[in-house]
Amino acid sequence: MSEIDYEDLVQDGLRNVVKYALKRTADEGTIGLHHFYISFKTDFPGVQIPDALLDQHPEEMTIVLQHQFWGLEVNDDGFFVSLSFNDDQEQIFVPFLALLSFMDPSVKFGLQFTPPEVDELPMAEMIETEEGQIETGEKKDNVVTLDAFRKNK
Repeated sequence: MSEIDYEDLVQDGLRNVVKYALKRTADEGTIGLHHFYISFKTDFPGVQIPDALLDQHPEEMTIVLQHQFWGLEVNDDGFFVSLSFNDDQEQIFVPFLALLSFMDPSVKFGLQFTPPEVDELPMAEMIETEEGQIETGEKKDNVVTLDAFRKNK
């Protein structure tokens, strides 16, 4: 039996805080003055963003969920949201494992994350989408899950 990896446990717990805040926002809309600045690795497996944004932000980017976001959907692996980029509404998907930071300036709250290194993730089936993007994960009924990336604990 290996040692207890407390760092991974803490990171998972912090990601669950983000998941809760986003699920509550998805269910109830923005609450009071709460709004979120979310930074993530754009080159992390499973991230789905338009190619033009990836060209502008090849390693990381920050999004703001405040007034102009639509269709926020949260699942166990990450979240989908539509945002306006240069007057075009685009849907993105951000796996929770890709998070770098989460901030809610309305209450002076912030979290920092250390995403796992891609070479530390178990190899997963490669999936090509209709748009020609390569995703990693397990495909089930047209839904890509990132369960293959989770360490066995």
